[in-house]
Amino acid sequence: AGEPFDACPRQVLRRQVARLAERGWSLRTGIEPEFFLLRRTASGIAAADAEDGLDKPSYDLKTLPRQRDFLKQLSDGLTACGLDVFQIDHEDAHGQYELNFHHADALTSADHLMLFKMAAHAIAEQHGSLFSMMPKPFANQPGSGMHFHVSLWEGATCVENEHFIAGVLHHSAALCALAAPTVNSYKRLVVGESLSGTSWAPAYVAHGPNNRTALIRTLPGRFEWRLPDAAANPYLATAGLIAAGLDGVDRKLPLGPACTDDLFKPTLAEIRARGIPVLPQSLGEATDALAADEVVCNALGDTLSGEFARLKREEWTEYARHVSAWETARYATAF
Repeated sequence: AGEPFDACPRQVLRRQVARLAERGWSLRTGIEPEFFLLRRTASGIAAADAEDGLDKPSYDLKTLPRQRDFLKQLSDGLTACGLDVFQIDHEDAHGQYELNFHHADALTSADHLMLFKMAAHAIAEQHGSLFSMMPKPFANQPGSGMHFHVSLWEGATCVENEHFIAGVLHHSAALCALAAPTVNSYKRLVVGESLSGTSWAPAYVAHGPNNRTALIRTLPGRFEWRLPDAAANPYLATAGLIAAGLDGVDRKLPLGPACTDDLFKPTLAEIRARGIPVLPQSLGEATDALAADEVVCNALGDTLSGEFARLKREEWTEYARHVSAWETARYATAF
């Protein structure tokens, strides 16, 4: 017997789910984890499949049979744990895959994601490979997202609530710290073209019908939240999402006009002229936004929000003070 630890991420999500239940609502999520299957090399890491080298390998069918043993063991293991695995594909980077399982209530989906990560790490090790959910392991390759498909329900009826989406958009800067929680995350969430070209990762706080260049892609009966990356804690990301959405409902925040165009094409000046906010471009900026956001911090609780912000500031400071090989190569003999 005893009381649950108030800073446990799973308990944080349970509290937000309970807030929904007080209104007669529930939230269902379908989480889409992207990941890398890697091997160690003399110079670092590379795709586990040495033949995985197409310029654009997305949906490459030839690499899947070469990784069949790992993928099948992973799928079978998850199925045995109760996950309804329905799709596996090769994504847009070398060694990058995506595995999808059926949507469920918010807490169950987060549990399923954690089971997926634990199983994938263990099975990859058995096969002599490395399972990685690092958001951006290669500068010249796309990073790994973890998109959430979200639907709000009242009993057996799906509820479309624009105020909920407006709340998520309104608190996006703070949510960045939870959904993109590492220094490396912001190598993925870049304004303009990255070294890997268009990455389909959002950079602007916008929504649009079936618009994959927006932060939120709206669809009939649900929306896709494209902010989270593969490093996000699913309990904290979902809890923050719910708190932000409910704040939008309570304050009746307006959703604003939809964006139907390709948001990767306009310049930053053109985006700003349209009044579209830019997501934080560093972990430090995102952490400051989180610390200043009373709604999201209240959802986390005093203990967790304070410790999370402290640790993330330490992480950002350590990175900012690190002298990288890029700096040495660029500046050592430049002056």
